[in-house]
Amino acid sequence: MSNLTPIPPQDPGFQLSAPMEAPAGSPAPKFRLKKFLFFLRRFWWIPIITLILALGYSIAHFMSQPPEFVSQASLWQTEKLQLPDGASFAQDEDTYFGNLLTVLQSDPLRQLALQRLAAQGTNKITYGKDGNPIQVQVNGFQVPKSSIFIVEATSSNPEFTTDFLNALLNVYLDYKKNVRKDVSDDTLASIANQIDILDNDLTNDQKILADYERSNNLVVLRKDNEVGSAYLATLKTKLADYLLESNQVEVVAQETNSILVLGATNLANPLFEKFASGPGSSPTANSQDAYQQLQTLKLQRDRLSKYLRPAHPKIAKLDEQITNVQMQIDFYRRQNQENVDTVRKANRVQIDTVQQAISEWEKEVKDDSARIAVDDNLRDNMGRHQKMFDRLSSMMDNVDITRNIEHDPLAILELASGSSRSYSQLKSSISTAVFGGLALGLGIIALLAIRDDRFGSVVEVAERIGDNVVGQVPEIPHLRNGAPVALLKDNDERHMYVESYRNLRSALLYLAVDGARPKVLMITSAVPSEGKSTISANLARIMALGGSRVLLIDGDLRKGQLHSVHGLPIKPGLTDLLIQPEDLDKSIQTSFLPNLSFIARGSSQQNPGDLFLSNHFDQILARLRERFDYIIVDSSPVFAADDSTTLAPKMDGVLFVVRSHFSRSNVVKEALELLYQRQATILGLILNRADASTRSYHYYKYSEYHSSTETK
Repeated sequence: MSNLTPIPPQDPGFQLSAPMEAPAGSPAPKFRLKKFLFFLRRFWWIPIITLILALGYSIAHFMSQPPEFVSQASLWQTEKLQLPDGASFAQDEDTYFGNLLTVLQSDPLRQLALQRLAAQGTNKITYGKDGNPIQVQVNGFQVPKSSIFIVEATSSNPEFTTDFLNALLNVYLDYKKNVRKDVSDDTLASIANQIDILDNDLTNDQKILADYERSNNLVVLRKDNEVGSAYLATLKTKLADYLLESNQVEVVAQETNSILVLGATNLANPLFEKFASGPGSSPTANSQDAYQQLQTLKLQRDRLSKYLRPAHPKIAKLDEQITNVQMQIDFYRRQNQENVDTVRKANRVQIDTVQQAISEWEKEVKDDSARIAVDDNLRDNMGRHQKMFDRLSSMMDNVDITRNIEHDPLAILELASGSSRSYSQLKSSISTAVFGGLALGLGIIALLAIRDDRFGSVVEVAERIGDNVVGQVPEIPHLRNGAPVALLKDNDERHMYVESYRNLRSALLYLAVDGARPKVLMITSAVPSEGKSTISANLARIMALGGSRVLLIDGDLRKGQLHSVHGLPIKPGLTDLLIQPEDLDKSIQTSFLPNLSFIARGSSQQNPGDLFLSNHFDQILARLRERFDYIIVDSSPVFAADDSTTLAPKMDGVLFVVRSHFSRSNVVKEALELLYQRQATILGLILNRADASTRSYHYYKYSEYHSSTETK
């Protein structure tokens, strides 16, 4: 790696992120496939153990049971003779064989089969230890795309299995024949009873119809009903005409009144003739002439009144003429009103006369229609009874034919075969054990994955702690268990590992917080073995390689091993410096890496954490701030000693390390809560040993991008 110039100071107004807030309550655990696969790789032996146990139990259970023997027979549905005049026993094709199997498995049929075997001989039935016949399990299935039904019988005795199956099939056919005969007899009796009832009903219907027609002359009644209906329709038409004429009279009365009052000239309506007072004139026509004369006189008076006094003879004469004309108009108005009243009364008399006639004829027509409807109902009722009687008579003949003719379509195709040992129970048990054992093992692993609160990815860290993850360091493959991770070096070929620290360095350089940029950083974790010391050393190295003056301090005064990692002496170190602050220069060590200085943990002391409470540490930090760009303090884990919670308030910021598949969320939250209680500034979290093989980890996977080969 080549040295880089330090990044210039950040603009105070430029902000990319902020210190992490206190963690909220823990959300409900989620099932993640990646985490499940991780646990499956780790606990692969659990499904194998559950599978072996399940298989062992199924085999042991099979061996403990008495052997089973199976015998098979077959039934087939033959061609059915269709009788044109015979009834048939209809059965649903979809449920035919299902019903057949249910009947074969029924207890009544089993008892009939045992009775038949007992009648054949004393050795036909095999008894169990309880003195009862041994149980025989009956199953069956239909051969696909055929009308053949296979019946299987299973028991612990081979001879009894075969004999019982043969007896069961024969008993079933006999039982079905008897049931058909019983059904036919019951049907015949029921139909005969219904025929007798209908015959009595028909006799009563005929008697009632004859009595009714004798008391009513239906021929004359129907003719009178037709004539009355036609005349009633004529009356209703005439009533409609009179009502229309009445409405027109009212309209014309209003129009003539307007003419008499206003002097209108519309006399085209023919109904005006009804109001004429004589052969050649009408009130409306005379009123129009008088009205025009009145208007002429008024115009003359208005013209003369401008020049003459009211008492002038001409004015007086015009007033007299106007009065006479007005009297004529009033006379015509009264005459018109008398004519309108006369027409109204005449029209009302006509309407009342027609309405009375309509009421009388409606009553007569309604009475005739009611008597005709009674006759029609009697005839319809008798017709229905006659149809039912004829249909039942035909059904009775068909059922009688069917009862006397045997046409059962079901027959035995093959008798029961010789019994053979059955291993179907073992196969079924093994299949159940395989699926059940694997499902149980996978279920246990899934439960472990759900119940496990360790972080598996940066997504889980963000969900449970917060979204301020400043960086993640990938897992280094091909390391033996317990082998330390080599520190970063110049031209390091672990490009993914190196780039992750460069990303962490950039995140810290551009991290915006209130006030000045943090220079003194403390790196800690919740418990040991989470990789905080390695991250502290590599972060110090990558920042030094970037051109910054960096001081790495081993703040773990009890178990710190940074001096061994760098190959430097353990003292003089931090404990010695806290006792003698004037020996600052002696405590600072330099390594082979430029810009990087180091202070080891120093000599062992009893209760070394108490040294952080003195003012010497604050004075030392103040002097170191002037000499270095960044100071990185590797502290002890929070739950290992109280040193980290004592140091945290004195730092500019704290970086908290969590390890993938190691750190537990509840423990991390408690540790962060302690730091928040001490008023520490948490800059963010670092996910260590992240799984770089997963598809969700996209960072710096392109190794060819770091190749030194030039493109021609």
